[in-house]
Amino acid sequence: MRKTFQFIRKYPLSTVLIAAIWVICLVPIPENPLSNISMMDKWTHIVMYFSLSMTIAWERYRNRKKTFQSKEPWTDVALYVWLLPVMMGGVVELAQSHCTAGVRNGDWLDFFANASGCTLAVICILLARCRAKA
Repeated sequence: MRKTFQFIRKYPLSTVLIAAIWVICLVPIPENPLSNISMMDKWTHIVMYFSLSMTIAWERYRNRKKTFQSKEPWTDVALYVWLLPVMMGGVVELAQSHCTAGVRNGDWLDFFANASGCTLAVICILLARCRAKA
């Protein structure tokens, strides 16, 4: 329980985004004018997971800066900024298909949109690091 509170204290925005993504993805979405836009659901997934990955990266950088470890290994970026959010996206899609009694459905394209958002965040981090070195 103590580790959970430490995590929430170190990553408050990431925790809020994770909870918001779970709620948004499991609650039935009413019909709205944006429903008629092609691929709007996929763009939403890309933006949600891009935001989550960038927030995790920012909070990790901020926490490491406090401990005077500004250089983050690539394995940490790959694990925390890309792999864990992609795995969460897969679990969310499985939960949509199995736990919502048919109200929401899991979709492979949603999963790939989640992974695309995380990948885009990693690309942005790589570009920022390359620019910072120059």
